Amino acid sequence: MTSASAKILRAFTVAVAVAVGLSAAGVAANARAEPARAEAPAFVSDRLSVEVMGQGPEVILIPGFASSREVWRPLARRLSASHSVHLVQLAGFAGEPWAHGDGPFVQPAVDELARYAATLNRPAVIGHSMGGLSGLLLAQQHPEAVSRVMSVDSLPFFSAMFGPQVTPQTARPFADQAAASILSADEAAFRVQQQQTAVGMMRDEAGRAAMVEWSMASDRQAMASAISEVMTIDARPGLAAMTTPVWAVYASDANGGAPAALADAVWNREYAALPGATLKRVDDARHFVMIDQPERLDALIDAFLKSED
Repeated sequence: MTSASAKILRAFTVAVAVAVGLSAAGVAANARAEPARAEAPAFVSDRLSVEVMGQGPEVILIPGFASSREVWRPLARRLSASHSVHLVQLAGFAGEPWAHGDGPFVQPAVDELARYAATLNRPAVIGHSMGGLSGLLLAQQHPEAVSRVMSVDSLPFFSAMFGPQVTPQTARPFADQAAASILSADEAAFRVQQQQTAVGMMRDEAGRAAMVEWSMASDRQAMASAISEVMTIDARPGLAAMTTPVWAVYASDANGGAPAALADAVWNREYAALPGATLKRVDDARHFVMIDQPERLDALIDAFLKSED
């Protein structure tokens, strides 16, 4: 293994073993002067809740593993001036109740996202990490329900980061180990684990602190179920038949993250079967692109949404 490969492997192992999408930043600053918001009318689910902001073309924002919807708050505020923004919070994460024990996580959430999207007018979907995978599965299974998808630092098969030879079957022992680690750690050890993980996930120190608290507020069984599924779900077989436009935004960081050349190679390889996929790299960012490079991501999202017209 090359030193570059080892570097990205270490970063990925940290990310998926504990936090394929733990999030975010500027929470204290973002807690004031909120625009009008409301729970989505006539939609009740024990898999997710939705907060609605603004009016206009519809956009669904999905956070990642163990994340709060607050990771998308600055973007939602900005977009609400011209769009109807639907901020999802997944059950079991960041204090949202979880009532499903060790049952499945990802597919039931995708089913509920599809049920919610059907109440809207073919919304655009933007998801981070596990949220990006969920958006991709939603478009594969219900192409009529969404207009387009943007995945942010998300792959159709997360464990492909370990190498092109990896399959869901060979990833299973690592997925089981990650789930067991989440379930077995005591509170103090888990907090230390999250604090260490946060350093590799984003540069922003305030964001790291928020990430830790959201993680600590998440249900451990929900986290264990989600991580074991995310590491073994392979959406690549469905890529070739997709007709929904997909943008895949991914991070590169020469100092502590994925080197640009390696990130390019992985994302191009893993999305190769998807017709017309738009791949966009954001440099000087780690997994939480919206935290490390918000202005660059905003510009890409604006272009993504304008491409609907």
